[in-house]
Amino acid sequence: MSETSRFVVSSEWLQGELGSPDLKILDSSFYLPAQNRDADAEYAAGHIPGALRFDHDKVADHSTGLPHMVPSPEVFAETVGKMGIRETDRIVIYDGPGIFSAPRGWWLFRIMGAREVFVLDGGLDGWKAEGRPLETAVPSPEPAVFTADFRVDKVIDFQTMLSIVSDGSRQIADARSAGRFAGSEPEPRAGMRSGHMPGAVSLPSGTFSANGKLRSLPELRKAIEDAGIDFGQPVVTSCGSGITAAIITLALESLGHEDNALYDGSWTEWGSRQDTPIVTGPPAPKA
Repeated sequence: MSETSRFVVSSEWLQGELGSPDLKILDSSFYLPAQNRDADAEYAAGHIPGALRFDHDKVADHSTGLPHMVPSPEVFAETVGKMGIRETDRIVIYDGPGIFSAPRGWWLFRIMGAREVFVLDGGLDGWKAEGRPLETAVPSPEPAVFTADFRVDKVIDFQTMLSIVSDGSRQIADARSAGRFAGSEPEPRAGMRSGHMPGAVSLPSGTFSANGKLRSLPELRKAIEDAGIDFGQPVVTSCGSGITAAIITLALESLGHEDNALYDGSWTEWGSRQDTPIVTGPPAPKA
């Protein structure tokens, strides 16, 4: 059995597939202010040939004040259909550094009904470092019909999250840094409390990759088990705003764990409220 996730593809493989009619490539780069990178400017300066820009903040539910929340299946289908994408296409999603925001795009397409969805190992930074081709032209695809089949069970809302925290019915894996989880580092968004949800375990998103590439399956399993996650029980993933939580989701699904969902509002929603329980301090020792 391969030690590599079935959901990642190499730059060598992708270059060999460029131009295939059923292949759709999406640049889903997203950056925090501290990263000092401009995703749109980088796309304009040079992207993988044929790649379209997939902006998490634009393909989102704008009826809420929370960032890049999951849009309705109708809005999603209309938006990506205009990009020439069908649910039956092979879809490869990348970001700048690799294994950062691309897993969120991978997760979103999968919960909307696409099945052949992959993340580019190494991201655009790795692609460039290997001297692979780039282009600045923006593709103009013919519109297509994307038929959505929304997996609503894969998305956790606030009220459901409250119940989970209260009754402990699912494990909670938090992808934020250990310092933010413990409450020893401030949140990047003003006016937000630090700490974590009662019962949550710390699984920082950077644990799952090295040099922009997803770690091997044995390494992923060890990281998750060392944090105290039981593979036989359901898991909810969370992070700052729902982006890097999908990295944990990618790791779980790569290992065959399908009973998982993502808390879309994540800490931006939970930590901004004054009526939610919050715990500070490092994770409890593994039993």
